[in-house]
Amino acid sequence: MKLLVPIKWVVDYQLRVRVREDGSGVDASGLKMSMNPFDEIALEEAVRLRESGIARELVVVSCGTAASQETLRTALAMGADRAVLIETDVLLQPLAVAKLLKTLAQRELPQLVIMGKQAIDDDANQTAQMLAAMLGWPQATFASKLQVTGTTAIVSREIDGGLETLELSLPAVVSADLRLNTPRYASLPNVMKARRAPIECLPAAGLGVDLQPRLTTVRVSAPQPRPAGVRVDSVEALAARLREALGMGGEA
Repeated sequence: MKLLVPIKWVVDYQLRVRVREDGSGVDASGLKMSMNPFDEIALEEAVRLRESGIARELVVVSCGTAASQETLRTALAMGADRAVLIETDVLLQPLAVAKLLKTLAQRELPQLVIMGKQAIDDDANQTAQMLAAMLGWPQATFASKLQVTGTTAIVSREIDGGLETLELSLPAVVSADLRLNTPRYASLPNVMKARRAPIECLPAAGLGVDLQPRLTTVRVSAPQPRPAGVRVDSVEALAARLREALGMGGEA
C-alpha cells in the first residue's frame, strides 16, 4: 500500500502574526515557519501505518515556493520515504491545491491520502473534501481514530452526539483531527540524513492545472484588543457591575 500525505508550510502556531498596514493580508516576513500542525498529525499516522507493515511506501507532497522544501525535509526526518514539491509562486487557494494534488495522486496512485483537516493560516477546511470529490474517492473528515485492514479503512470521528464510525473502501481520502495522535520529534541523525535527501520538484505550470484564484480578499484586519479585566471587592459589587454591563440599571 502506498500513502500520500500533503503538507503545508505555515507560520509557526506559537507566533503572533501581523496584519499589513494596507490591510492586504498577513505579514509573515521574518517569522519562523513550520509544518502545519494538522498535517504533522496526518504524517505521524502515516508513519505508524508504514512502521506496522500495513503500508510499504510513504510519499509527502507540498505545493508552494522553493522554501517549502524545508518542511518536506522535516517530513523526511520524521519517517517519509520520498518527498515531492509542486513548485509555484502563485498564492494558492484550496481549489487550486486540490487540483494539483489530484494530478499527483493520479501519477502516484496511492491507496490512501491522509491530510490535515485544515491549515492554520486560512482555516478553510476545504482541500480534503475537494480532492476526494475530484478523484471520486470515499472520504472521512476529522478522523480521531484510523484502522486500515486490507482494502478497507475504518474511521472514527467526533460529532455533536458522540462518535461516528465510517467504513471506507480504498482508495480514499482521510483528514486528521487533533485527537488522532501525538506526533513524534525527529531524531538528530534523521534530521541530518534528511538534509541530504533528494526532493523531486515539479513545476506547477507544467501540470496543466488552472491555478486562477476564485476568491478575492477585500481586506484583512486584526481583531479588536480585549479590554482589561476589572477586580471587585465583593459579590455585591460584581453583581452591580454585571447589571450595569447588561443595561439593567438598579434592577435586582
